[in-house]
Amino acid sequence: MSGFCDIVGQEQLREHLENAVRMNKVSHAYIINGERNSGKEFIAKTFAMALQCEDRQETEPCGECASCKQAAGKNHPDIIFITHEKPGTVGVDDIRRQINGDVAIKPYKGPKKIYIMGEGEKMTVQAQNALLKTLEEPPEYAVILILTTNVNSLLPTILSRCVVLNMKPVKDAQIKKYLMEHMEIPDYKADICVAFARGNVGKARLLAKSEEFDKVKEEAVTLLKYINEMELNEIVTAIKKINEYKFDVNDYMDILSIWYRDVLLFKATHDANHLIFREELPHIRKVADRSTYEGIEKIIDSLEKSKQRLNANVNFDLTMELLLMTIKEN
Repeated sequence: MSGFCDIVGQEQLREHLENAVRMNKVSHAYIINGERNSGKEFIAKTFAMALQCEDRQETEPCGECASCKQAAGKNHPDIIFITHEKPGTVGVDDIRRQINGDVAIKPYKGPKKIYIMGEGEKMTVQAQNALLKTLEEPPEYAVILILTTNVNSLLPTILSRCVVLNMKPVKDAQIKKYLMEHMEIPDYKADICVAFARGNVGKARLLAKSEEFDKVKEEAVTLLKYINEMELNEIVTAIKKINEYKFDVNDYMDILSIWYRDVLLFKATHDANHLIFREELPHIRKVADRSTYEGIEKIIDSLEKSKQRLNANVNFDLTMELLLMTIKEN
């Protein structure tokens, strides 16, 4: 059973919530702000479980009582997960129905009634104004946890009534240690997951478990190894294949970026120790030897531009074709 001790690398945030539990000084509303997949829901669920636990050990939920078991199974009557009807927005009706219309009913069994809202950045202005009514005069037992990837999308009036907790990027060494010790990921694979996660433990965990990530990585590296010998029609086929994966294209671009960062690093230092793709050293050496610094910089620059184009919804095939031609030319 997991608890606060399983929150990796968010010491300040964890300490704040543990103190609130220990001293029984719990605010009525919290905003947990952090990247997608960074573990916000895990933190919220741990906090909720600790607040409702019938046999708490210091601040840790016991994991054994009926309350903890219900919380772990996401069916505790006093831990409510806010859902939204329309994809992409949390509307005023969602707030009125699930929070405002429900908050006056006392908890069924626990000391608190806890509302957990994911994707808080998707609340419309009307929804936020409706929520404000509850935040202004909440009942004693109510605790509202708003999870968001963008705290700036919330109204100042909401922010002023909540305790804002920001998640910090976690040190690479801490993430690597976690992956190797808790998930038994081998050293080299842990390095790759850490490089992509950029301080986000949740993302590192997802990548470590993802077979698709391994496949996409293999495909991308194969393409980069042989792109100089490939004809245009073969490159186009390779692009079509990228599109078949249910994989974030930004992550695919990151694979390419990290490969060329390795090439640049090896060209400058001739040291393989700090390479992410060090098992591909013969190929990295080959690319480093035949490319100029200027050429590698051009490719890295082109990768960034392609990312921006794709995020602005420019045609995928066209963007990728331009990018791969730049790679081929340099």
